[in-house]
Amino acid sequence: MSKNSIRPIARRTVLQGMGLAALVALSPVAAQSNFPDKPVTMVVPFTAGGPTDTVARSLAQAMEKSLGQPVVVENKPSAGGIVAPAEIARSKPDGYRILIHHIGMSTAPALYRKLSYKPLEDFEHLGLVNGVPMTLIARPDFPANNLAELMTYVKANSHKINLANAGLGAASHLCGLMFQSAINKALTTVQYKGTAPAMTDLIGGQTDIMCDQTTNTTNQIKGGRVKAYAITTPKRLETLKEVPTAAEGGLKGFEFTVWHGLYAPKGTPADITGKLNNSLRAALKDEGFRKRMAELGAENFPESQQTPAEHRKLLASEISRWGKLIATAGEFAD
Repeated sequence: MSKNSIRPIARRTVLQGMGLAALVALSPVAAQSNFPDKPVTMVVPFTAGGPTDTVARSLAQAMEKSLGQPVVVENKPSAGGIVAPAEIARSKPDGYRILIHHIGMSTAPALYRKLSYKPLEDFEHLGLVNGVPMTLIARPDFPANNLAELMTYVKANSHKINLANAGLGAASHLCGLMFQSAINKALTTVQYKGTAPAMTDLIGGQTDIMCDQTTNTTNQIKGGRVKAYAITTPKRLETLKEVPTAAEGGLKGFEFTVWHGLYAPKGTPADITGKLNNSLRAALKDEGFRKRMAELGAENFPESQQTPAEHRKLLASEISRWGKLIATAGEFAD
């Protein structure tokens, strides 16, 4: 028998010896079912120590328990937080690089004429995390002692008051726009590269007022390092009972909650996005995560709204809403 005639028989013998289970293990579907078999990276589009970073680090720690792998937080700050989403949109769709972002995913299309990603088309929407109220705060020695006094003082001295924010498209920027619109006065805006330096200058008296998330302001308010005038929720928070709502202070309709969601690159297989959504849901039930977020005034979305479909639905609605608001304000950037 020739040498060549033996090869097909030998090949068949090897394949038969491997068995069905071994062949299935080599298939793409089976390979996906092993996800994750290495650490997952959660990218934050803002600086370390900021409010979104605070949510991300607590969430990553909770998600590790169900994923069985470390979830590493990576900060990729940029103006408006637009660099990280663009990177994730171009990443390999294997579930190992995911994005956490806030309301900025819905405002970016209106704020930037040239955006290198499409929030609705370029991502798999993994689920909603939580909503975080905003607080209107000022440097510790600011003259006004309550919201009514603040509005009176700001209107009379608008030409010399600085309003700090964490950069174009940041939650503090959007809240600042709403405040200026509510009091019908334009203030001098000071944009920082992140919330942490903005807060540092506010505490130090280099800027005057700011509107920022409770995940970043709660400890500063409790420590007396800033003055707090109002919270942007319909009712007071348990963790900041001493801070009145904007409505209580005389500023009706000034309500603003920053929501967070998780994203994966478009084309990430359904079984992987399913595992990530399941891990998110488990994390939102985690006692440690819930306690930490409650301490900072954040509230998880109801279980019925933790699905990818509800996430996409909210995003689409918010893109439409903020597009109209920002167009009216005339705030654009190239």
